Amino acid sequence: MTVRHFLSLPDLSPDEIRQVLNRAIEMKREFASGVTMDILRHRTAVLVFEKSSTRTRMSFESGITHLGGNAIFLAPTDSHLGRGEPVADTARVLSRMASLIILRTGSHSRVEEMARYSSVPVINGLSDYNHPCQLLADMQTWIERRGDIGGRRVAWIGDGNNVCHSWMNAARLLGFSLVIATPAGYEPDPDLSALCAQSISFTNDPREAVAGADLVVTDTWASMGQEEEKARRQADFDGFCVDESMMALADRDALFMHCLPAYRGMEVTAEVLEGPRSVVWDEAENRLHAQKALMEFLLSQ
Repeated sequence: MTVRHFLSLPDLSPDEIRQVLNRAIEMKREFASGVTMDILRHRTAVLVFEKSSTRTRMSFESGITHLGGNAIFLAPTDSHLGRGEPVADTARVLSRMASLIILRTGSHSRVEEMARYSSVPVINGLSDYNHPCQLLADMQTWIERRGDIGGRRVAWIGDGNNVCHSWMNAARLLGFSLVIATPAGYEPDPDLSALCAQSISFTNDPREAVAGADLVVTDTWASMGQEEEKARRQADFDGFCVDESMMALADRDALFMHCLPAYRGMEVTAEVLEGPRSVVWDEAENRLHAQKALMEFLLSQ
């Protein structure tokens, strides 16, 4: 039997993405009604985190508990992976003891190697290339608020980073247009840009990107591992803060998303983040349910 992994959004077909999202919405309703599940009963999922996290760790550990399973968390100092053991060796050992592996790391190649040698599903909890679990939660949030995202216009404001890459994949797979506004030199991966060319466009003017948008999305300007670049990035991203005047250019019913953590007064103002258009807390909550649906899907293949 072929093992299904979730390393990036295209690991699922468009129909499978919609299936997972519909199931996530259903699971959210069931959880609110007190329905219990035993999909992971007598099973263990291991979280191997080489990068720290609030939402990813909490949502996966809680979700595994909701599904009746047991979660084991391994920080860098908790395994030999952080002391030089080859990823391949770790993958072969962990997959003989656990039913799922969730890896949050730097280099995307480490996620790919973990999947290559694992005999159980591997989920990308974040890499330097993409953050596909975040996009499942974002798409769930949009569907709950506005329905199908097909044909809509989304504006990405900020760095062409891993989350931006996942938005690019989502645009290509789910049929919406994505306008990416970055400062010069901060554009996303050119190979992925070529692959998604029919669904994306670029500008260096954030206000141009936001004009008429149904959804405005941003992220921190300096991700984990880029702390030394923070001062330079603040200068380079001058004018890219999503504020009320920028949101006024979007469609009157436009929503605002941010994967968090957010730095008020930098990539977004407090007024927008805490305002009526913001759905950031729904996004955070939906990480829990989208990932439960994903785990169920992968284990049923």
